[in-house]
Amino acid sequence: MSSFLHDLSAWCFRRGKTVIGLWLAVLVALGALTLGFKGSFDDSFTIPGAPSQTAMDHMKATFPEAADLMANVVVTVPDGASVESAVNRPKIEQGVKNLEKLDFVKSATSPWGDYVDGMVSSDKSAAVIQVDVGDMTSLSFPSSDKQALQDAGKKIQESMPAGTTVDVGGQAFGATLPTLGITEAFGVIVALVVLFITLGSLIAAGMPILTALIGVGISACLILLLANFTDVNSTTPMLAVMLGLAVGIDYALFILSRHRDQLAEGVDPQTSATRSVATSGSAVIFAGATVIIALVGLSIAGIPFLTVMGIFAAIGVALAVIIALTMLPAFMGLMGARMAPRRRRAGKRRKKPARESRGGVFGWWVRVVTKVPLLTVLIVVVGVGSLAIPMKDLHLSLPSAAEDAAGTPSRDTYDTLTKKFGEGFNGPIIVTADIVNSDDPMGVIKGLKKDIEALPGVKQVPTALPNQNADTAMIQVIPTTGPSDEATSELVNRLRDQQSKWSDEYDVDTGVTGQTAIQIDVSDQLGSALVPFGIFVVGLCLVLLTVVFRSIAVPVKAVVGYLLSAGSALGVSQLVFNRGIGLSIINMDSAVPIISFMPICVMGILFGLAMDYEVFLVSRMRESYTHGMDAKGAVVDGFIHSGKVVTAAAVIMFSVFAFFIPEGMNALREIALALAVGILVDAFLVRMTFVPAVLTLLGDKAWWVPKWLDAHMPVLDIEGEAVAREAKLSEWPTASHTEAVHGEKLSVHGLFSDVDAHVEPGEVQAVVGPAGPVTGLLLALSGRLTLDSGTCRSAGELLPDRAAKVRRLVSFVDAAEADGLADRLRQALRPESRMVVVDHADRIVEPDDRAALTRLCENARNRATTGVLLGAQRARRLDWARPDGFGELVASEAPYQGVPAMGEAAPQTEPAASTPAPSQPAALHSAAATASDEAVGPHPRTVDPSTEGTR
Repeated sequence: MSSFLHDLSAWCFRRGKTVIGLWLAVLVALGALTLGFKGSFDDSFTIPGAPSQTAMDHMKATFPEAADLMANVVVTVPDGASVESAVNRPKIEQGVKNLEKLDFVKSATSPWGDYVDGMVSSDKSAAVIQVDVGDMTSLSFPSSDKQALQDAGKKIQESMPAGTTVDVGGQAFGATLPTLGITEAFGVIVALVVLFITLGSLIAAGMPILTALIGVGISACLILLLANFTDVNSTTPMLAVMLGLAVGIDYALFILSRHRDQLAEGVDPQTSATRSVATSGSAVIFAGATVIIALVGLSIAGIPFLTVMGIFAAIGVALAVIIALTMLPAFMGLMGARMAPRRRRAGKRRKKPARESRGGVFGWWVRVVTKVPLLTVLIVVVGVGSLAIPMKDLHLSLPSAAEDAAGTPSRDTYDTLTKKFGEGFNGPIIVTADIVNSDDPMGVIKGLKKDIEALPGVKQVPTALPNQNADTAMIQVIPTTGPSDEATSELVNRLRDQQSKWSDEYDVDTGVTGQTAIQIDVSDQLGSALVPFGIFVVGLCLVLLTVVFRSIAVPVKAVVGYLLSAGSALGVSQLVFNRGIGLSIINMDSAVPIISFMPICVMGILFGLAMDYEVFLVSRMRESYTHGMDAKGAVVDGFIHSGKVVTAAAVIMFSVFAFFIPEGMNALREIALALAVGILVDAFLVRMTFVPAVLTLLGDKAWWVPKWLDAHMPVLDIEGEAVAREAKLSEWPTASHTEAVHGEKLSVHGLFSDVDAHVEPGEVQAVVGPAGPVTGLLLALSGRLTLDSGTCRSAGELLPDRAAKVRRLVSFVDAAEADGLADRLRQALRPESRMVVVDHADRIVEPDDRAALTRLCENARNRATTGVLLGAQRARRLDWARPDGFGELVASEAPYQGVPAMGEAAPQTEPAASTPAPSQPAALHSAAATASDEAVGPHPRTVDPSTEGTR
């Protein structure tokens, strides 16, 4: 990973203008497409296959007008007056006729219609006109039509006696599209200030902001374009913007801070840029991958709108990662040495080392929290755990007009209906009945209505009628409680419990649906998905961190810390939104239920963000530990070196989330508040307090992992060890790296060990011995088998770090496959080939095949830039190929102990790491060498394999 990022960043560094131009071109192109072809949002919360959704789909097919978008016009007369008076009722009736004349109105139902009841309040002071505006959603209902309805309401009010009010609202006015305003911009300004303080340069501080904004712009355009092809919730783009902005700034900060530190140490700009991306960039990829996986994992809930939300948010995070890894090195290339921090005055520099040796405020803090680590752990667990306690009382629901801002048409209408008709009027439940086979459909409808009115929790049944075909009945039920009240959920369950009874008694199939029932089903399924999603996230955390840190304790500790952070975020959200504590601070006027998908969404996002801080903090501690420090010293040293950037990243992310809280839709507020609290707790109480205390308490045991597990885990190299190794061996075995292959003390368990190998360009060498070890050696030297140990450079690239590139530069031909062998041999010597490996060369017997190999060897010698390495079991069977030298495998006391079969060998060049020379093999069998066997340059033209057994 780090090697790939090293090469990618070097390419971007050299082509800064091109890379930046390409990203800007993508943004402009997508922006232009979005202006012309952007899709629309769909805020309908549905679950395919849920009982309420199935009933709703059936009703739309058989009773389409019942599923149309509705608006309510509520006429309220002054105290003491009556809407049914001889003066008021005719004017209201005339208002109904005027509403019906509007082009977009499908129908307007009078409060005194033939098939409705309960549209007049019990005290006769209010009446409701129901307006059907057709088959559309509240988001697709045009603003001009909304204004026309409000104008019609004003005309009714003007015709009524003084003191009369007319509110126009309902489902048609329920949608509000989230927008970005000046408040959210303050979060970016705070981020810029923190970046300036951290990096010490306004130009450097502006780079993360710019790259994050470009990523956010591209992701927003993609969401709007893809909304043409899939249903996208209106919360999705804002969530993607909020998350993309936060992680985009943080990821750029992690890379840029390392670059600035290295420039201050005198590293040249390109080397510093490539190392920064290869090291910090590897951690950024891992951190971004955890966020992406967790967001995509939202699909576990099995709810389409949540799946789409998670996928699009993941796209925003992925773009933030890619842009940080490409645009930043491009900017670094354009800025060059100008990004280096200004040198401090000599007097200040003389005082600095004494303070730095203690680590400043970060050194003081880590020593405080690790002085009595057990006490620190207990304080954090008890303190943060207490914040999580209110989580058990979370009240979840989907949004309703009750949560809209005061003064909006939807909120005013909702409040009036609640006051005059009761809370349940805003959340009717619909019961459908299939009456096509009934002999007495009206009798069935009356019987169902009577049964429903007798149920606890039912205030009234205002509508009970068949459709035009008399095959489906619709019965509207008004609960005594509001749509988000738990008692309403109990009523829905009570109605469903009656379905078997009604089937036996009336011989009809019934369903319970309506927006209230659908919302209850969505909330229930989201609640039931929390446990499996939590198991998924925790399991993912354990696996990923075990692989990254090669430890058992570190992942367990990280999981405990994550659970504390997530619990506190949800607990504080419950206190604020459900109980109303501190609502004035976040610009809200009343307590509300929390949107049902907030907990699972926050758990997923916070998991990824928590892993960001875990990786950047603990990886530096592990690095110090592996470099020889004692366990506690490694914790202190790692904290000092990474504490500043983690603090800055947490403050930036908190600021971005916090400034999304005061304005906008409640769903986004709730997510933003939970994430802001979760970030504060996770960064400062968990990662920077709990983590160092736990690691100090565990000591060396914190870094223990069973050997068998360590051997079977992949190496992710997020610390850039491959790049560090490459830098260390940059001039090994020679500065020019002209050799085709050079290896020392190479081993693959079960095949060979302590192998020295060297082939010069233009040479043809052969290795002879048992088939298994020889094939293993050739595969390893060509980058197709991972070495267990040793140092090897093949085709100018280090193995195993550059294995992918070596495979492109080294051709491998297995002569045991006779079909088409001559063609494969002719094609093996490509222009870019630095070496050609031919295994089982002694099995070539066909004249055409032998001629092809002979020509390959001659061409390689003539080209003098490509080496050839042949593998065989017997040397005499390769006489016809005329190799320049042999390395022979012969039997000895140890099975297949390999020894060189050459004459006097020239001395080997030591690796840069000063590894000791390989030990002399147990037995030595000499063979005559031709004149061409003399060493070229400082290296012997030999391959010296040895094995530890057969395979």
